[in-house]
Amino acid sequence: MTFREYVDQLARGADLVRVTRPISKTFEVAGVLDRLAPRSVLFESVRESAFRVAGNLFCTKAAFAGALGLSARDVIPALARAIDARTPCPVVAQAPCQEVVCEPDLDALPILRHLASDGGNYVTAGVVVAKHPVHGQNLDFHRCMQISRTEMAVRVVDSRHFDAFLRERGSLDVALCVGNAPHVLAAAATSVDIGVDELEIANALAPTPVVRAKTVDLLVPAEAEFVLEGTVYRDRRHAEGPFVDLTGTYDVVRQEPVFVVKAITHRRDAIWQALLPGGLEHKLLMGMPREPTIFREVNKVVRCLDVSVSPGGCSWLHAVVQIDKRAEDDGLKAIHAAFAGHRSCKHVFVVDADIDIYDPLAVEWAMATRFQGDRDMVVKAREAGSSLDPSAEPGTKLTTKIGFDLTRPLGAAGYERAVFPQVDLDVT
Repeated sequence: MTFREYVDQLARGADLVRVTRPISKTFEVAGVLDRLAPRSVLFESVRESAFRVAGNLFCTKAAFAGALGLSARDVIPALARAIDARTPCPVVAQAPCQEVVCEPDLDALPILRHLASDGGNYVTAGVVVAKHPVHGQNLDFHRCMQISRTEMAVRVVDSRHFDAFLRERGSLDVALCVGNAPHVLAAAATSVDIGVDELEIANALAPTPVVRAKTVDLLVPAEAEFVLEGTVYRDRRHAEGPFVDLTGTYDVVRQEPVFVVKAITHRRDAIWQALLPGGLEHKLLMGMPREPTIFREVNKVVRCLDVSVSPGGCSWLHAVVQIDKRAEDDGLKAIHAAFAGHRSCKHVFVVDADIDIYDPLAVEWAMATRFQGDRDMVVKAREAGSSLDPSAEPGTKLTTKIGFDLTRPLGAAGYERAVFPQVDLDVT
């Protein structure tokens, strides 16, 4: 399902709020998205732009799974299979994303200013396509702050593949794609080895045709709404930020590489995708692709049933792992494996098969009734943590990681949850 098809599907049902009155891309769109989350919203009249804006599209795992034609429980196995069974994308000569080709003018786009303290207008849902002569193409998310009609400052995270490419090459031709299909978004957020083209992961999830960009030597998703083509320069820097990150707190201002836009292509009636920083959709798209890596590592040592990188933990710092416990130390093994599967994770909670990992009350119940701190807690002191954690040690980002084994002892009595009988509520 493409981005456009998903928006159209929402519009045919009752799951989309239409805002028809004129609204500003400065603060107002973001404010409405925040107030209405998790409901999806289509803004049909943006004062500063001729383009419509859609947001809050994938605020829950169930919504995202539905767009992929899956249940929430099937997302992790599907992503894991797609990583292993990736396939080359079909290349097409003509594509919806190139129905209109125009000179670069970022002011014409509905690039949102979210909060008064933001450093500028931000592209937050953009997938960046880049290329290395040896390693091939790479997909990644990079937030981009507009600094002129043709330039943006790009947040480049140290040690990621894009950072390595840019450090080596000095400059990179890129395509910033906005309004992508859900399977492209999922693939772009995965953590894979260098040299793996994430578009091939997307193609294993659903057909993903690509087209050659107009001004750069890159293959881009043919059904994207917008493609911004140009070059990122390593040694040309500009202040980027402040910006609200995944934790809902402000990230620091940094000097980041500049992206010079050479051309913009888009659909004739293109819809801009807005992603509210620190919101539910931001959390989902960041956290969910980490679940298969945790699932894979835990399955190496115990039988893993499901994983949730939970919204309450900013969809980055907390993971709830459900296992089929068969030995007393399975919970502790799962804790260590989960940290190996997502090294930015701060707290891991391991539960039994009868605990709903998507229900925080159920997980808290397991902690209240099945956990003893002197027996079931793993403390990993002063390890490298996440740069997103404001409580980590400044500069080094060292942190204390803790694992909680919330599983019941094997064979012990008194741990079963009472279950009421199922009844038919249809009295008509």
